[in-house]
Amino acid sequence: MLEPTGPLPPEIYWRRRVFAIGALVVALAVVIWLAVTVSRGGDAPDAAAAASASETTEPGPEPAASSTTTRTSGTASGTRSTEPTTPAASGQCADQSLAIKVSVGQPTYQMGEEPVFGIVITNISGAPCTRDMGSGLQRVSVHSLDGGRQLWASTDCFPDGDPDVRTLDRGEQAAFTVTWTGATSQPECAGERVQVPAGAYNVVAQMGSVRSAPEPFNIA
Repeated sequence: MLEPTGPLPPEIYWRRRVFAIGALVVALAVVIWLAVTVSRGGDAPDAAAAASASETTEPGPEPAASSTTTRTSGTASGTRSTEPTTPAASGQCADQSLAIKVSVGQPTYQMGEEPVFGIVITNISGAPCTRDMGSGLQRVSVHSLDGGRQLWASTDCFPDGDPDVRTLDRGEQAAFTVTWTGATSQPECAGERVQVPAGAYNVVAQMGSVRSAPEPFNIA
């Protein structure tokens, strides 16, 4: 069909103009949609929702700092004095490197018998060390069963003793024995010494600031 030549009627001219503008708008909308789709990386609705949820989730509280617990040897080897002590010389076993335990030769002694106490000193550190463990540096004491009264101490009348330097490997022990006559004593061996009566008592050993757990025994 041939197009008419010459000027178009006004109604045909405006129809064609409106159609052209409409086609241009549609094409522009398609271009914009493609550009948006490409810029978003083609995310599916679920992925977009997940991304949105990830962005809006608030971080939870930070975990609390872990507590540090510290292991001591007090239960196994006795307690330690809270009084300040002179640190050991360089290369010597420090007090915290040692554990001390006391034992009784038998649970019950008869009046007139001399109780025998055993002392074991252990190097609980991770390396060998040396310490003078002479009798003047070990202290063994007998107390009433409730611990309220001290009746005797090995250093009251014999404060000095020959040096006994021991080098202990890690975990190595040194053993000693102390014999008690059964009589009371006071510091510097003052006052009268009398035989303790029959009853229940505790014995404790100490080296420096390291103190053993009390060990009970009887005198009958």
